Amino acid sequence: MEAMIRKQLIARGIKDTNVLNAIRKVKRELFVPENLQSEAYADKPLNIGYNQTISQPYIVAFMTEAASLSKNDKVLEIGTGSGYQSAILAEIVKEVFSVEIISSLVEQAKNKLSHLNYKNIQIKSGDGNQGWKEHAPYDAILVTAAPEQVPKALIDQLKKNGRLIIPVGTQNQNLIKYSFNENQELVKETLLPVRFVPMVS
Repeated sequence: MEAMIRKQLIARGIKDTNVLNAIRKVKRELFVPENLQSEAYADKPLNIGYNQTISQPYIVAFMTEAASLSKNDKVLEIGTGSGYQSAILAEIVKEVFSVEIISSLVEQAKNKLSHLNYKNIQIKSGDGNQGWKEHAPYDAILVTAAPEQVPKALIDQLKKNGRLIIPVGTQNQNLIKYSFNENQELVKETLLPVRFVPMVS
């Protein structure tokens, strides 16, 4: 794991010590299928079934760092998947709410995270395009599947100083950061080209 952190993360510009410490603490091999555990720290996404993937370590770290998180934050994650990103977030922030459309993955992630004794993560099955309105507004929203356009519900569920990190597009996707300036105007920043599974509803 330390080699991965050094070569894949720090060498590529990840500096946030909270992010690096969270990645050190969460054993990535626990969140991938048994037959792929030997590849858990490889610089690539891995298949977790149901046409879904766990993102490569660098992308997880990059998105988490880009969200500018602090310990009292409440974060919404769209696309629970195996629960790895949820666990990383839970190591850094106060509360994590995660929405996953595939019910089998919801149950697997709930069981895994409960077994690992995470008390500050709530997961539900649902359409990520709608967010999770009951617990809004959020300090940050991270989306781990790519819609063609940014769902309005997610913008609406951000706090006025909140950050949305989301991959957008079909064939050519970019990771986008949305935030608000001092005039409460929404600002869009293109971070880097990415390749995520499409967001479904």
